[in-house]
Amino acid sequence: MTKETNTLAEPSALGLTGLAVAALVIGSGYLGLTSGIEKSLMMPWVLFFGATAQLIAGTTDFKKNNIFGATVFTTYSMTMYAISLTLFITIFTDVSFDITHYAYGLIGILVFTLIATVASFLTNKVLYTILIAVDLALICLIPHYLNGFTSQPAGLFLVLTSILSFYAVAAILINTMTGKTILPMGSPIIKTLKK
Repeated sequence: MTKETNTLAEPSALGLTGLAVAALVIGSGYLGLTSGIEKSLMMPWVLFFGATAQLIAGTTDFKKNNIFGATVFTTYSMTMYAISLTLFITIFTDVSFDITHYAYGLIGILVFTLIATVASFLTNKVLYTILIAVDLALICLIPHYLNGFTSQPAGLFLVLTSILSFYAVAAILINTMTGKTILPMGSPIIKTLKK
C-alpha cells in the first residue's frame, strides 16, 4: 500500500489579496473617497475578500503547518467578519450601541498585530512592512472611535496596506510560477539558526 501525499498550494497570495481588497475598500471610506464607512455596499467586499479569502488561506496554512500564516490570516478573517457584522447591525437594525465597544475590539486586534509584527521579523521584509502599516492604521482608528478624532490617517495607512499587500501577491504569484525571484520580498530581519 502506498501512502498518498497531498501537496497544498501556497495560500498566501489568496489571503493577501483578501487583505488588499478589504483594506482598499475600508480605507477609501475613512479617507472620504466614498460615501462613508457605514454604507452597506462595503459589506460584501469586506465579507468575501477580507473575511472569507483570509479564512481559506489561514485554514490552508494550518494544513501546511505554517503557524504564522495560519494565525495571522484566520485572526484577520475573524476581524473582517466582526467588521461586517458591526456594519450590518449599525446600518440595518435599530439596536442602540456604544461605538466604543468597537474601539476596544480594535485595541485587542492591535495587541495581536504587534505580536504578529515581532513574529514577522522571521519571515520577510514585505510582510513586516504590511504589518507595520496595519499597526499604524489601528493606532489611528482607536482614537477615532474613542474620541472622535479624524479617520483620514487610518485611511492612508489602510490604502498603504493595500498597496503593499498587492505587491506581495504579485511577488508570491510570479516568483512561485517562475521558480525564481523576480519580485524580491526581502530577507528576514532576524535570521534564526535551525537545529
